[in-house]
Amino acid sequence: MSYKTCSDTQNSHIVLLGTGTPNAEPERSGPSIAIIVNNIPYIVDFGPGVIRQAAATGLKVENLKIAFLTHLHSDHTIGYPDLILTPWVLGRDELINVFGPKGLKKMTGYILSAYQEDIKERVLGLEPANDRGYRVEVTEIEPGIFYEDSNVKVEVFPVNHGSLEAFGYKFFTPDKTIVISGDTAPSEKLVEFYKGCDILIHEVYSVEGLKTRPPEWQEYHKNVHTSSYELAEIASQVQPKLLVLYHQLLWGITEEELILEIKEKYDGEVVSGKDLDRF
Repeated sequence: MSYKTCSDTQNSHIVLLGTGTPNAEPERSGPSIAIIVNNIPYIVDFGPGVIRQAAATGLKVENLKIAFLTHLHSDHTIGYPDLILTPWVLGRDELINVFGPKGLKKMTGYILSAYQEDIKERVLGLEPANDRGYRVEVTEIEPGIFYEDSNVKVEVFPVNHGSLEAFGYKFFTPDKTIVISGDTAPSEKLVEFYKGCDILIHEVYSVEGLKTRPPEWQEYHKNVHTSSYELAEIASQVQPKLLVLYHQLLWGITEEELILEIKEKYDGEVVSGKDLDRF
């Protein structure tokens, strides 16, 4: 059953479109989050299944026109062609604005090139498709406040996820401050960026589950991701009203056991995020 804390009368709410990892878990689509303010959706990351998950929430997919990317790893971007093309096929008649790290423009160009025959047929063939809805305005961003409209102000901050340029996002809406960690190892700087948030949506791996992994994978995860104990320490300093676990690496540990790991060092409210949960 979905966890719900929002009501239709609130200005803003969050929908977890997908909470998965590179692991092929049937019950979890690829990582993607929708922040919806005054019925305008803002998408963060676009893992596998993003558009069908958006449709499952009742979102009109043709209204998906603003998106943000944390980093270029495949599990966060395989849904990018879906985000570009499917809403257009279903009627989007405006270009989509996408913000993210260096390399996003090149990726976008490759995707449009790969689908050029499809686009050409839809525009020039019998299908009455418009010539605008598949187009993408890409902005490769730097840390700081980089986006603002009548609904949201968005701050980006750098995170440590290996050699890839990677970001986290802080959304300021009329009634909430929401932080999305992206994929990241812990650091003292993150605590400063997270402070003041109402909802912290954070990646995490199980300390106990990690012990089942080969040594080389243990070394990798310790250097580019955040353990349950590390997240508990961060949350204890930040004190969000709600901590939402996302992109969870369990390796045989249950969600309940993961929460217990965090509860060993953190006494605030914490939930294990599932696909289509609303907050």
